[in-house]
Amino acid sequence: MDTAALTATARRVIEIEAGAAASLAARLDDSFARATEALLACRGRVIVTGMGKSGHIGNKIAATLASTGTPAFFVHPGEASHGDLGMITADDVIIALSYSGETAEVLTLLAPLARIGTPIVALTGKPESTLARHAEVHLDVSVTQEACPLELAPTASTTASLVMGDALAIALLEAREFTVEDFARSHPGGSLGRRLLVTVADLMHAGPALPSVAHDAVLRSALLEMTAKGLGLTGVVDDDGRLVGVFTDGDLRRTLDRDIDIKTAIIAEHMTAQPKTVRPDMLAAEAVHVLETHRIGGGGLIVVDSAHRPVGALNMQDLLRAGVL
Repeated sequence: MDTAALTATARRVIEIEAGAAASLAARLDDSFARATEALLACRGRVIVTGMGKSGHIGNKIAATLASTGTPAFFVHPGEASHGDLGMITADDVIIALSYSGETAEVLTLLAPLARIGTPIVALTGKPESTLARHAEVHLDVSVTQEACPLELAPTASTTASLVMGDALAIALLEAREFTVEDFARSHPGGSLGRRLLVTVADLMHAGPALPSVAHDAVLRSALLEMTAKGLGLTGVVDDDGRLVGVFTDGDLRRTLDRDIDIKTAIIAEHMTAQPKTVRPDMLAAEAVHVLETHRIGGGGLIVVDSAHRPVGALNMQDLLRAGVL
């Protein structure tokens, strides 16, 4: 096959699978709401099961549910018949995937699940199938054709099942009013966790490490404070300890260009007044946004409390070291 033919095949597959996903929206009815309500009412865990390719899709659906506020895990139907049914209780809800609705390993679970009293939400492409008829709720994920030209490999049908699973997960997320903070608690690792969990208070330099000078101090005192604290800036406070300005390395360069005597010049006359600040309870990622939005070249921010008194300082290097950037 030449390049054009390969590209045409890829385009055809994508168009077929996109069409399969789009067709789900037109078929949504009260069954989707009933499935969502059953999952919301679950007092135990949502248990997803499926065989073969449906099992792989089921694994992903379970992972998406778990990460978006619905406790869930995947149980292989073959293993369930050999002891793993012990994981399932009447308080749980089963999501069973089988495009044909006749997968033997899944059907084997129907009788024992009925005895346990565990409700089933079935995703099949055959509304008249055995699984669909025995489920409390059936969601139709049928497709008009597979992307596989042999109509053998599950392709469009698995995409449709995955999309329906995502629709359930997001409907549940919104129904639970799941927040960014909730999401962060289940994603503590990696860059995502750092962006969602690390706060300004976790990174800021506070106490003796906080650079600060009085508004009537001379420039030389400000430079000594900046050198001692090593953050490339210092806060400037009034007589009540409230922040009135900031003096940075950039301000210093501009001051020296004007040939000003640093031994006599007063810091209040050369500082940046009303600087951008952050609060200690803000996410570190929000501090990055402040730096980037306002193009703070020095890369430094003063952290203030509710009374606008400095409680810490933060610079771009702190954010880089923490992996927030």
